[in-house]
Amino acid sequence: MENAKTKSAVPLPVDIAKLSFEDALDELEKLVKQLENGKAKLDDAIGAYERGALLKRHCESKLREAQAKIEQISVGSDGKVSTTPFNS
Repeated sequence: MENAKTKSAVPLPVDIAKLSFEDALDELEKLVKQLENGKAKLDDAIGAYERGALLKRHCESKLREAQAKIEQISVGSDGKVSTTPFNS
C-alpha cells in the first residue's frame, strides 16, 4: 500500500507541471464538474479522477511555494534565524 510520501515522490506529468496555479485549478474544477455529472464511462471517470488528483497535488505545491515566498525571515538577538508569516 502506497503512503502519501510515495505518491508525492512520483513526478508530475510535464503538461501538469507547466501549468500555472490558476490554469491547474480551472482544469481541476472542470474535471470535478464532469465527474459530478456522472455521464462519463467508467474508464474515463477513473482517468479524470487520477488527473484530478495530480492537478490537486500541483495546486497544493504552488500554494506552498507562494506561502514560502511571503514569509518574513527574522534574525533574533541570539543570531537564530526564524520565519514568520508576512502578515503578522
